Amino acid sequence: MMAGNGLLYPIIGFASCVAFLYMSFGDLAAVNYHKQPELDFVRRNGTHFVVDGRPLYVNGWNSYWLMGYAVEGHGRPKVRAMLQAGAQMGLTVCRTWAFNDGAYNALQISPGRFDERVFKALDYVIAEARRHGIRLILSLVNNLQAYGGKTQYVKWAWEEGIALSSSNDSFFFDPSIRKYFKHYVKTVLTRKNTLTGIEYRNDPTIFGWELINEPRCMSDASGDTLQEWIEEMSAFVKRIDKHHLLTVGLEGFYGPTNAKRLSVNPEQWASTLGSDFIRNSKIPNIDFASVHVYPDHWFHNQEFEDRLNFVSKWLLSHIEDGDNELKKPIMFTEYGLSSENKDFLPSQRDRFHKTILDIIYKSARQNWSGAGSLVWQFFAEGMEESHDSFAIIPWKDPSTFRLTVEQSCRLARILGLNQQKVDLNDLCSLAKCSEKTCLQLK
Repeated sequence: MMAGNGLLYPIIGFASCVAFLYMSFGDLAAVNYHKQPELDFVRRNGTHFVVDGRPLYVNGWNSYWLMGYAVEGHGRPKVRAMLQAGAQMGLTVCRTWAFNDGAYNALQISPGRFDERVFKALDYVIAEARRHGIRLILSLVNNLQAYGGKTQYVKWAWEEGIALSSSNDSFFFDPSIRKYFKHYVKTVLTRKNTLTGIEYRNDPTIFGWELINEPRCMSDASGDTLQEWIEEMSAFVKRIDKHHLLTVGLEGFYGPTNAKRLSVNPEQWASTLGSDFIRNSKIPNIDFASVHVYPDHWFHNQEFEDRLNFVSKWLLSHIEDGDNELKKPIMFTEYGLSSENKDFLPSQRDRFHKTILDIIYKSARQNWSGAGSLVWQFFAEGMEESHDSFAIIPWKDPSTFRLTVEQSCRLARILGLNQQKVDLNDLCSLAKCSEKTCLQLK
């Protein structure tokens, strides 16, 4: 999967240039965030995203850590470098956390109490993203315990003596906890950015909101509890914010209401988690469906080639659902392959990424609902303490860099470069992309 010398050397050279920029320019002081180019909101037209009336297919990434690193001054150059590198690779969307509940450098210290210093860090992330032409998907809470999550909400209610249950799943049904979360959502959506002067709900830099990262309600396998929560919270978000798209944050597992699709799930356990992809995503206030792709975590004792076959089936099944059942765009908002897998080889990650990117490209060419993908995940240099086994520093990984740039180039060829802030002509020419994979210079 490695490129030939004619392609690899220019890519390495460009990656080195990005790294040089990262090392050379830190957090530039004199930036006027009020003088930014005008942006239109991303909207939905049937099964497609559109901007200024033209289709948008997304090549993007996850960097959940942006707000956390922007809290401290010495971390802001990493945030800026990551957004700048994303733009230079032709990426258009980054997904990141807009939450940190009760943990170190918490945004929400306790219910209704916020740390303005951390809120200003989120202001900075949004302002810098706009400056670099990157749109953000902002997730509002975690199903997992990292960064507080629903566990922290339950703990707060329990400590105040008003919780109905100590179960983490009471996050979804406890009236007091629902009030906590609604207050949080309203505070974030109506926040006025101290750098740009724009309320978050009025800022087109934000691609859309994600209700919760990877929701599961295992105490109710029927899915009714989670369904009711999504219905209530999606309606609440839309009452406050009329502009932005909204997704749930699902992993994509099929539930009991879709018996014909259960065989697509990785294993039987995936249908018992209280989530239900089609049912959850059909809710009218949900604008697009989210799906995650982690075959190495979902399967036991399966060979790599079998996992690749699953990935193709998994993506195509959900795209078919978008076209025929949901009539909405499908975004693969996380995909990754762990370096801790037994017998892991970098070439396996290349093949895994290429399988997903090829399907998204095919979807764009065929006008299908598969509207984009976001790799999990990109980091900047000097963040080793935060790395997980999926972390990639793109400008230090030539094969990942090449695949990422090629995807930007070939999507740009379809879209006519209208969504990219940087002019990809030079980049695609430098990479010497072929007629089949990259934008051709006129």
